[in-house]
Amino acid sequence: MVDSLNALIIVPLLAAAAPLLASLIGRVAKIPLVVFEIVLGLIVGPSVLGWVPHSQFVDALANFGLAFLFFMAGNEIDFGAIRGRPLNRAALGWLISLVAGVVIGLLLAPNFAAGIFVGVALTSTALGTLMPVLRDAGELSTPFGRAVTAVGAVGEFGPLIAISLFLSGRRPGVATLVLVGFAVVAALAIWLASRGTHATFHRLVTATLHTSGQFAVRFVVVVIAALVGLSIALGLDMLLGAFTAGVICKILLKGANKEDAEVIEGKLEAVAFGFFVPIFFINTGITFNLKALVTDPHALLLLPIFLVLFLIVRGIPGTFALPVGSTWADRRAMALYSATALPIIVAVTNIGLKEHDLQPGTATALVGAGMLSVLLFPLIALGQRRRSSDGGIRPPDTDIHVPTEG
Repeated sequence: MVDSLNALIIVPLLAAAAPLLASLIGRVAKIPLVVFEIVLGLIVGPSVLGWVPHSQFVDALANFGLAFLFFMAGNEIDFGAIRGRPLNRAALGWLISLVAGVVIGLLLAPNFAAGIFVGVALTSTALGTLMPVLRDAGELSTPFGRAVTAVGAVGEFGPLIAISLFLSGRRPGVATLVLVGFAVVAALAIWLASRGTHATFHRLVTATLHTSGQFAVRFVVVVIAALVGLSIALGLDMLLGAFTAGVICKILLKGANKEDAEVIEGKLEAVAFGFFVPIFFINTGITFNLKALVTDPHALLLLPIFLVLFLIVRGIPGTFALPVGSTWADRRAMALYSATALPIIVAVTNIGLKEHDLQPGTATALVGAGMLSVLLFPLIALGQRRRSSDGGIRPPDTDIHVPTEG
């Protein structure tokens, strides 16, 4: 009871303190908000001060935060803007990352299963983490930002498919059938959402938008719960359901008028980034076993190796999606953004530990490297973009489809 009470008081305080610190330090250096959330969680967690122990209460809220992080990633992706060259090249880059990651994973790991876990972890990109960074930097609507979005979309969806096929504990044939079944349900939901104007639905959304009814937000929570529940029932990773829920809700709510759509977007961002998502990152710091890392020479050695491998395995292939005419500073920034990974790594290592296929030291080193990538790579990438010849702002690229209104 005391532990839950401590968490109930301290975690919200940290969530409120993080943006204040980011704003204060932002006068000197622009540091992504998640850096402060993770570091603050690490400081108050068992590894340092011990004020907030690892608890099921915070874990449950953090799982909601992780689901909302992937929901917002699916909800914010403009597939019309990234289709064509960015998405095709991002997919090619991810396939190269997958092959390279699995080969390197098999070379590093003591057995085949562990090698697959390591390989899949090396192929991920934390789009849900990058989207707020890109939005705050004004990059979402630039060709560079759309290229990063394409790389991140493939870097989140691809590993989720790989987890479902190869890390679910099923034989690949059975896993494929289950995944196809989920895909059929998701495709049917997307098709239904895209048909018609849903006038009655939007009238209800508008009527409750500024009342206690808040139908739009409640509906989104239902869709997330339904698809996450379906994913879990089918033995798939819950993040696949959360990501798909984001895509479906974006299509369904697209028919709202512009003013209502902006209000709905603001409300969803408030629920996700104002409450649930910060708890996930703070809990990542709280649950990180720093002592196990620093007392295990093998894990300590693996951490910088994994960090470099993120750049080689995921970062370099990610640059394939860059717009034509990109500078070398853009290439370095794209490699750093592409190599930023954490949520998928947490999911992969949890499965590996549960199945006893991954050693605790290896899992800790992977998560630690993922945390460092979130702490360092976006910050350095922002600096590289400012060094670009366009100062981080580029006019629309003719190679990238830009949707028009009307």
